Amino acid sequence: MTDKTMKVLAKPMLFAAAFFWGASFMLMKGALDNIPTGHLIAIRFTIGTPLVALMSWRHWKDFSPGYLWRGGAAGVLLFGVYWAQTVGLETTTASNNAFLSAVYCVIVPFLSWLLFQERPDGFNVAAALICLTGVGFVSLTQALTISAGDGFTLLGAVFCAANIIAVARLGRGKDVMLFTVVQLATVALCAWALALITETFDFSTLARTEVLLPMAYLCVMATSVCLVLMNVGLVWSEPAPAAVILSLEAVFGVALAVIFYGDPLTPRLLVGFTLIFIGVLCSETKFSFLRKRP
Repeated sequence: MTDKTMKVLAKPMLFAAAFFWGASFMLMKGALDNIPTGHLIAIRFTIGTPLVALMSWRHWKDFSPGYLWRGGAAGVLLFGVYWAQTVGLETTTASNNAFLSAVYCVIVPFLSWLLFQERPDGFNVAAALICLTGVGFVSLTQALTISAGDGFTLLGAVFCAANIIAVARLGRGKDVMLFTVVQLATVALCAWALALITETFDFSTLARTEVLLPMAYLCVMATSVCLVLMNVGLVWSEPAPAAVILSLEAVFGVALAVIFYGDPLTPRLLVGFTLIFIGVLCSETKFSFLRKRP
């Protein structure tokens, strides 16, 4: 395809990735009723890894041993993301899980400051305050405590921020597809270690339609296809509008959970979700899409 065609298709690809990832929160909630956390992650990434490897078959001529430790280190962090997020989903709603997971956008600049002395700007500070207020509306109970599910989801957001920084540092100058294959394979290995040591699971459960279909979606669409859509979309889009589009994942996640899974949507949650969304936009784009271009 020509460069012009790819630029036209880039934003629809990002919209598609955000929608498919948004739907995965609701489907994971249903799958967790039948599959333990470790096995769910292990199966998802064991199937997803070779699919991404096949998609990037032309890249394998550039593979070197350096990809193993770089992708492996990032993979351990990515496993932390999915483990904490999935454990959190067991005891919180799919809509809460979707929006609280988006907090990673706000955490990234402050974690970079802590690790590499890269000082956040005023937009980052404002985003953190707005987002923190939104988290309070979504998660705090009348006793000013946060549920275990929301707490694990926020821990997943911290892991996600660390993973983004690790990918940016360790993946610099490397083929992103090869790096990602190793990263996903590491997630699968970590998940199998957790599953085999701490869980029991009857694999015949996977033959049931209500389990097989969500798992097929998570393995193929939410793990493999979405990754390719996102990577290609980011290459052919400007960063600011791309970040805005991808942040819609949380909005799609809430909407689908309310429509199809029956999640409650109170005025308090709406205020919290709106504040988190504004905070994410502030952190990711610094509202550059609102300013006139010279």
